[in-house]
Amino acid sequence: MIHALMSGVIAFAISVVLGQPIVRRLRTQKVGKQISEHQPSSHQAKAGTPTFGGLIIWAPTLLVTAVAVSWWDNRSILLPLAMIAITGAAGFVDDLGTLQHRTQKGLSWRFKITFLTFFGLFAAVILYSQIRVESINVPWAGSAELGLWYIPIATLVVVATTTGVAVSDGLDGLTGGTTLIAFIAYGIIAFTQGQDYVATFAFIIAGANLGFVWYNAHPAKVFMGDTGALALGSSLAVVALMTGQWLLLPIIGSVFVAEGMSNVIQIAYFKMTGGKRFFRRAPLHHHFEEIGWAETQVVTRAWIVSIVSAFLGVAFALAVPS
Repeated sequence: MIHALMSGVIAFAISVVLGQPIVRRLRTQKVGKQISEHQPSSHQAKAGTPTFGGLIIWAPTLLVTAVAVSWWDNRSILLPLAMIAITGAAGFVDDLGTLQHRTQKGLSWRFKITFLTFFGLFAAVILYSQIRVESINVPWAGSAELGLWYIPIATLVVVATTTGVAVSDGLDGLTGGTTLIAFIAYGIIAFTQGQDYVATFAFIIAGANLGFVWYNAHPAKVFMGDTGALALGSSLAVVALMTGQWLLLPIIGSVFVAEGMSNVIQIAYFKMTGGKRFFRRAPLHHHFEEIGWAETQVVTRAWIVSIVSAFLGVAFALAVPS
């Protein structure tokens, strides 16, 4: 546990040190984000803030993981690293389409879902056939093998988690703070299972993410972008699946569930009622802004909910009979 925690601290330190030159470089490259007209009018003041901030997370993560985790003895850790690379690259391309003064558009949600489904299936097959974590763990009840049903379920977990995290990326510090709490929770769960290398990896991402939040705190100097959000979501899903405690993701990631479902509800209600809205604005964090909450209030309360959810999730994980 000491090794895992210290690895997280080192990742945080590297992230903070690298963050300043990365932000400076992004500014000189004029990669300022264009703010969507669908966001609250108060967000237009953020136009021009550099995006691609996920680079502040992934550079330290890869560096520290290479040193702190024994890759040869624990080759399964290559799966979440591969998902980071694949989805982070897709997020980078998508972020290019959100820049100011660019005619290129970002990736459509239809393409993103198709892309995530394909690579979610890839991850699910590896988890089932190579890592062999095909069970469902139920608190107080025990574990049961799912067989081939595990593959579509794991694919759905990857797609749902990744999209939920991506949708939540809209306020300074919101996604960074809530995902780092979720990774800490799964790091603790992995450690209690004796999967020290998974715990170390989770704490490394949490530490690097915390370093990113240093620069993303309100008012943000840099945005995470899909470069960070897609990779965070997909790697969180894979880590949860590797621990076998994926059933607890809706609890530990309750904020992501609420954010994702708010979009689904808004769209469905809009179509069923011929143009009426269920929320004042979706996703959910914008609804809270519209009813008068300050941005910092929304983010802080989301962190609070995430911490309580993490407590519950870890408690339920410990309640699964060994």
